[in-house]
Amino acid sequence: MLPRDRASMNPLIPLFLCLVLLPAGSAQAQRRIVVKGLLPGMAVVSLDGREVVLKKGQKAVEGLRLIDADSRKAVIEVDGIRGTYRLNEQIGGGFTPAPEKARVRVWPDASGMYMVSGSINGFPVDFLVDTGATLIAMNEAQARRLGIDYKLEGKPGHTSTASGIAQTWYVVLREVRVGDIRLENVPAAVIKGSHPSEVLLGNSFLNRLKMERHGQALELIQR
Repeated sequence: MLPRDRASMNPLIPLFLCLVLLPAGSAQAQRRIVVKGLLPGMAVVSLDGREVVLKKGQKAVEGLRLIDADSRKAVIEVDGIRGTYRLNEQIGGGFTPAPEKARVRVWPDASGMYMVSGSINGFPVDFLVDTGATLIAMNEAQARRLGIDYKLEGKPGHTSTASGIAQTWYVVLREVRVGDIRLENVPAAVIKGSHPSEVLLGNSFLNRLKMERHGQALELIQR
């Protein structure tokens, strides 16, 4: 059976949005600028598909300068034109519509487990969807197969497992893909020994998606 429902997202995690900024009359109006997250004094925007972090008080980055921001709105100068951008607000016209959000529908196998194919850092992986796991988790052999130098790059620690306390290395995965869904810089855990037997697709990935139920199927939707 699918593990218990995931916990509510921590309110300090940036709120992912779908907000298009297109200043009228801009010489670079064909650029696609989408606000992806807001925090006090900081905004994360996608600029033609590349993530850019804007911080209050810093100089302009590729024509974008953050004047102020909180969890609901941001004041941003785009090529010198200042505007206030709120959640789900669409500015201007004549822009390219937002692409369809990437979706992956996962069905349970004969044992009731939700398995889905994907990749980590370009290497193919069969994931077990586990909403009860805090992070993506794997054993040492799996990490070695994926080329993860966890002992050199990871932060050592310990994890409580069904077998007791296990030595663990905490790492950040450069890229994780499931179908057309692609996320960067995803926290993960490498656990000493042979468990878990499957790579667990935990909440460090799932919490950045929207999840919906369709009968027995679980649909993952990129925000």
